[in-house]
Amino acid sequence: MKQIYLDNAATTKMDGKVVGAMLPYFEGKYGNASSQHLIGQEAKNALNKSRRIIARAISARSDEIIFTSGGTESNNLALKGLFLENYPEKNHIITTKIEHDCTLNTCKWLEKQGAKVTYLDVDKEGFVNVKDIEKVITDKTFLVTIIHANNEIGTIQNLEEIGKICKSKEVLFHTDACQSFTKVNINVKKQNLDLVTLNAHKIHGPKGVGVLYIKRGIKIAPLSHGGGHEQGFRSGTENIPGIIGFVKAVEIVKSKDVKKMEMLRDRLIRGLLKIPNVTLNGPIKNRLCNNVNVSFNNIEGEAIGGYLENQGIYTSTGSACMSHSLETSHVLKALGLPPLKSNSSIRLSLSKFTTEQDIDYVLDKIPKIVNKLRKISPLVGGNRW
Repeated sequence: MKQIYLDNAATTKMDGKVVGAMLPYFEGKYGNASSQHLIGQEAKNALNKSRRIIARAISARSDEIIFTSGGTESNNLALKGLFLENYPEKNHIITTKIEHDCTLNTCKWLEKQGAKVTYLDVDKEGFVNVKDIEKVITDKTFLVTIIHANNEIGTIQNLEEIGKICKSKEVLFHTDACQSFTKVNINVKKQNLDLVTLNAHKIHGPKGVGVLYIKRGIKIAPLSHGGGHEQGFRSGTENIPGIIGFVKAVEIVKSKDVKKMEMLRDRLIRGLLKIPNVTLNGPIKNRLCNNVNVSFNNIEGEAIGGYLENQGIYTSTGSACMSHSLETSHVLKALGLPPLKSNSSIRLSLSKFTTEQDIDYVLDKIPKIVNKLRKISPLVGGNRW
């Protein structure tokens, strides 16, 4: 049976070139980068080169790149580390209601430790109002943390505008850029970014490796204590094969791949909106190149996903991190969608490997599935709210 993977916001297939780059570091080049002998120094040289390449991709310095185990650890290190460094003199964090769960759950944990957190509303397309940020900054605020591109609805925030506000108020600015990295330009200097979270497995790299960019001079309390690896910010032997794979994934990114995903995304959106009573969640403009999130209304998104899987099409009903939960998406709730509409939503996320034939196949199957499910829907009105 034909298989079409449209859950790339959850994770991506590793590129063959990435696998090839990693393989030597599992066998012949297996040294510990902290060892002083030849094999260890070979690993250290690879680590230093990798740091420079990641830094160059976001216009940072190489000594500002800290390797971690992924986006979740990087976000935890940024928020918890800064809180521990600033508390009790400053204890206020500003974020939004549509952040990734690892950020929101970290904020909830920090509230129990004495932090005060402001959760900003967003508009119906998922954009935060920059003026709202400025209004709630106080002399106790030490951090603004806002996701760059939302993992569920693809909304791309204006980092440059937010960065200007934070800089003028002398407040640190952190963004989770796991979904946007290599798809949307990130320039830590131009956008006044103090901390940036990145990871590899959203860009055809390996799982279990990420980065936290920390602007030079910023003090963060480490969460892991040990041998003082990664400039003391994150102790633990570095995952050299994973880091090599991350860097290779960055090196092989091409602008034409982004343009291709944008074209296929728009083709998919146009096709889905031809189905009666279907609405797009998130914006048309300033939307992540590979993200499509739609509500089919009156039928369960889980049911649609199940029927699609039977046809070899793999999608999701929201964030993979919450796929085990039956709760309504906090992101769609923040947009103002009622539970019934939220629960009728699915997310289809593309990659550079997605083809026009894949999209055509999906657009052939979905209307038939939706029509079948609507005929048996017990909800009032059949095909309408």
